[in-house]
Amino acid sequence: MSDIIFDEATKEDINELIRMRIAYMIDDFGSVSDREREGMEKQLPDYFERKLGSELIAFVARDGKRIVSVAYLHVIEMPANSVLLSGLYGEVLSVYTEPEYREKGLCTKLMQNLVEHGRSRGLGRIDLSATDAGYPVYAKVGFQEKEHRYRDMRYKF
Repeated sequence: MSDIIFDEATKEDINELIRMRIAYMIDDFGSVSDREREGMEKQLPDYFERKLGSELIAFVARDGKRIVSVAYLHVIEMPANSVLLSGLYGEVLSVYTEPEYREKGLCTKLMQNLVEHGRSRGLGRIDLSATDAGYPVYAKVGFQEKEHRYRDMRYKF
């Protein structure tokens, strides 16, 4: 474990990011069908090629060349308002650590790096949705539960 390196993924890491994304989906949903895997393997290379390093920052922990933990910061721009003067905020996506590397502080370090990046980039806030397992890590880093003035709603196609 002493060889773990923390950095940001680059476009050379796209195949590893796809592998980790699919592993995250299996871990979160219990399985991924062949159709779902094929869809992700088709869409993700182009998505990462276009977004990685600008709108999507992938904070990773590496053991050698293998990515073993990842946390994404999706940077979103919207019209400025009285609370979000820069118009920029972030959303944390797909935080995942391979099972044999869990409980070793990797996610905490990735989240600290993510928050520092958001601060230095001038984001007004960073949002996330926490699982029960992830909640203590995020709270330790400084995330707090949101107060809701509005009801979350969604229109699905």
